[in-house]
Amino acid sequence: MENAVKILVVDDEERIRRLLRMYLERENYVIEEAENGDKALSKALENDYDLILLDIMMPGKDGIEVCRELREKKTTPIIMLTAKGEEINRVQGFEVGTDDYIVKPFSPREVVLRVKALLRRSSAASFISTDKASKDVIVFPHLTIDHDAHRVTADEKEVSLTPKEYELLYFLAKTPDKVFDREQLLKEVWHYEFFGDLRTVDTHVKRLREKLNRISENAAKMIVTVWGVGYKFEVSND
Repeated sequence: MENAVKILVVDDEERIRRLLRMYLERENYVIEEAENGDKALSKALENDYDLILLDIMMPGKDGIEVCRELREKKTTPIIMLTAKGEEINRVQGFEVGTDDYIVKPFSPREVVLRVKALLRRSSAASFISTDKASKDVIVFPHLTIDHDAHRVTADEKEVSLTPKEYELLYFLAKTPDKVFDREQLLKEVWHYEFFGDLRTVDTHVKRLREKLNRISENAAKMIVTVWGVGYKFEVSND
């Protein structure tokens, strides 16, 4: 099972870890577990997981802090597990770079579907087309998006993005100068409604700009805020 998908399940409740392991192993995923934030962060930094299921509320280092520290080093896809009503924690999760969240109590089948969806979106980076004529590449001054490889370069330097940050950038860049409001972006990029979580878009745009700006100020300026409406991708002629 050398090429099997490897997932880290993090929760302080053994019954939840056992339940998730049972359902995910049925899909032939290789599952590892951690019962607290410190062990989770250690494992996530030492190993290359395809995805992490991460509970927010844990004793000691919570899921928010684990995600924040992990994002300083890696872009591993993360789905956070949150208790019902913890909207503030969910927003914090998006601010530190989680890609999706699932509310407890959850259906194990829903978890499997969400995991599969996020793995599909992130795994494209492993498959680069060798047919140059059919490659899906968007080229702008200061910014290139190779969609086949899920690779973004700004001023010839690669930009490390999470799956959701990449999807947001690609969606905006496909239709330059078209303005999208936050509701549209939630529907098109996240594929389902986040009731009341419009700040999710703002936090992802902020993180995306910050990452681009570290490499190319001109590339970062291409994501434009249209005050009172939403966001658009504006092609720079600099």
